[in-house]
Amino acid sequence: MKEQPTELITLPSGIRLAYLKSNSPVSHLAFYFKGGSRSEPAEKAGLAHYLEHCIFKGTQQHSPMWILSRLDEVGGELNAFTAKEEICVHATFLTKYTRRSFELMADLVVNSTFPVEEIEKEKEVIIDEINSYKDSPVDRIMDEFDALLYPGNTLGNAILGTKKSVRSLKREDLMAFMKSNFTADNLVISYVGKESKQKLTQLAEDLLSGLPAKATNLHFSAPKTLTPFALRKKESNHQSHAMLGAFGPSFRDEDRMIMNLLINYLGGPAMNARLNLIIREKYGLAYHVEANYTALEDTGYWGILLSAEQKNMDQSIELARKELERLCTKGLSVHELRKLKVQFLGQLSIASESNNARCMANGKTLLVYDRIDTLADTFRKVNTLGIEEVNGVASKYFNAAGISSIVYDRK
Repeated sequence: MKEQPTELITLPSGIRLAYLKSNSPVSHLAFYFKGGSRSEPAEKAGLAHYLEHCIFKGTQQHSPMWILSRLDEVGGELNAFTAKEEICVHATFLTKYTRRSFELMADLVVNSTFPVEEIEKEKEVIIDEINSYKDSPVDRIMDEFDALLYPGNTLGNAILGTKKSVRSLKREDLMAFMKSNFTADNLVISYVGKESKQKLTQLAEDLLSGLPAKATNLHFSAPKTLTPFALRKKESNHQSHAMLGAFGPSFRDEDRMIMNLLINYLGGPAMNARLNLIIREKYGLAYHVEANYTALEDTGYWGILLSAEQKNMDQSIELARKELERLCTKGLSVHELRKLKVQFLGQLSIASESNNARCMANGKTLLVYDRIDTLADTFRKVNTLGIEEVNGVASKYFNAAGISSIVYDRK
C-alpha cells in the first residue's frame, strides 16, 4: 500500500502545520513549542516544566475544573510534557470533537492567566513529583549524569528543577517565559485524523491569532568540552545501578542516523539487543539493561543503563565496556549490519502504524528539521549506509578514553 504523505503548511503568521489524513474515527493533535528546560534562565531551573503544569490552572474564560473536564467528558485525553528543547501540549479525541479540542488547546497556550492561588498549590504537586523521581534510582542517575556532562549549562539542569528553585518561581516568571516561547514562529501543530486540512488551517488562524509573533528566548548556550568523569558512591537502593556514556551526534550531525542504529544494536527494545543477550541472557547478571541516545540542537549524548545485584555490577560493567571496545576496534560485520538494518527498519515501520506515534513524531521532526521525511526516504538512507561508514561512527563515539560513568552502589 502506498504511504500516505504528510502535508506541510505554513500559515501567514508563521505557524507550521503537519497534516496527515487518516480514516480512523480517532484524531490526534499536538502543539510543539521549541524551548523547553534549555531556554529557561539558569537560576530558574524547572520553569519550563512549571509552565507546562500551570497552563491548566485557568484561562481568561475558564476555570481549572472546566479545563480538566472539557475533553475527558467526551472520552478524549489531554496531556502535556516538557523536554530539554521543547514543550508539547497534545490530545486524542473522536474526530467530531476536533473543534472542541483545538479551542481548548489554543485557550491554554494563548489565554492562561496563572491564578496565584492555583499556581502556588501546583508547586506542591511538582515537589511531590521531584520526590517520586528521587525514589527512582534510574531517573536519579540519569539526571546526575546530565548535570556532570553539561556543568554550568541549562542542559545539565533537571527538567523538574529542584525543590528550592520551584518554590522561588513566581507568576511573573511564568508570564515572561510564556510570552517569549509560546509564539507563532516557534509553534508546530501536528494533526493526524479525518478532519479536513482547510478546517485545521482555519482553526489555527482563528484561535491562535493572539500568540506573539516572534520568540525571544531561544539563544541556546553552547555546551563546553568536558574531561570524562567517573563517579562511584553508595546510595540507599535495593540494587546497584550504573550509567556509562559520552557525547554523541547532534540533530544536525550526519552521524545521527548511524548512532540510532548502533544504540539499537547495543541496547534497543528488542530482546536480541547485544547487551541484553550477553549480560542478561548469557550470564544472568542483570534484569535491567538498556542503551539510549539523545540528540539535541548542537550536541547529543548516549548512555548505557545497568541495574543489578551489588555482587554482579562490576562484571556487568566490564561486559558492557568489552562490547563497546569490540564495536570501537573491530566494528560490525557486513552480516551483522545487514541484520541490524532489517530489524531497525521493521521497528520503524511498525511504529508508523500508530497514528498517535505519527502525530508526535511529525511534530517533533518538523520542529527540529523544518521538514518531514517519508518512511521511504528513511529506508533509502538506512539501506545506503556502508560498513566502513557505520564502523567509523562506532570508533568515533565509543572510544574508551571518552566514556564517563556513574555507579550507585548499594549501602
